[in-house]
Order: sequence, then C-alpha cells, then structure tokens
Amino acid sequence: MRTQWLIACCSLGLCFSSAVFSATTHSTYSVQQENQVKIAIDIQGQTVTATLKANSEAVNDFVAQLPLSLTLTDYAATEKVADLPKRLSTKGEPAGTAAKAGDITYYAPWGNLAIFHKSFGHASGLVKLGTLDSGVELMKKSGAFDVTIRLAD
Repeated sequence: MRTQWLIACCSLGLCFSSAVFSATTHSTYSVQQENQVKIAIDIQGQTVTATLKANSEAVNDFVAQLPLSLTLTDYAATEKVADLPKRLSTKGEPAGTAAKAGDITYYAPWGNLAIFHKSFGHASGLVKLGTLDSGVELMKKSGAFDVTIRLAD
C-alpha cells in the first residue's frame, strides 16, 4: 500500500514538474520574442526592416540614439559604414565575431555602424547588433547614400 502511494505521489510530482517546466519555457520564449527590437531603415524612398538582438547593452545604447540620420559609405566592397554619434557599450559581448550578409554590427575600435552585404571572417571588436529582415541588395549600391534608422512602427 505504501509503495503504491509513493508511486502515485512521484507520478503526480513529475506531472507537476513537467507542467511548470513547460510553462516556464514558454514564458521565457515569449519574453525573448517580446524583447526583440524592430527597426526600420529608410533608404532613398524604400524602407527595410531589421531585428535587433535582445538583452544587449550595445543594442540598448544603439536604440537610445534613434532616430539616426547617417550617410553610409562603402568599405572593402563588403559593407556599408557610418560613424555613430556616441560609442556603444560592449559589456557582455564576445571579443569579436564573423559577419554574414545582412548583419548589422558595431565595430568598437572605430565606433562605427557596419551593415554587411557580403559575409566576412572573424574580426576582433566586431559586435553583432541584429540582422536585416530583407533588403540586403540595397546595401550593395555603390557609393555613399543617406539613410534614416528609426524604431519600426
């Protein structure tokens, strides 16, 4: 009798633990989704959107500077760059990263924003802020052009 009671209690405890774990996992996922920041980049009459990563001091510092009007210029036939008005915190970020086409990054040594239209190997001091949702081809336009970066509607 005691064994059956113990088995029943353990089974109930496992069911309860699974329900709590499932609810906690779902809540964490929802919170992460809600913390993502969407931005819009207005480029010569066209608008592309991007998703910035959650829980990043660098992203928080970047968002605090929005809206921004910048002139993007070519760099190394791989990215468009522009100086930011203020440096971003790199606290809690890796010492560097590789970039993929569409990545929005911060290059800490120079204090500039870099939006990649071609993939690039690992670079020390490169911090990923987010990714373009679409519109990578617009970044391939040669020459400098003005953009406005703002929170998406």
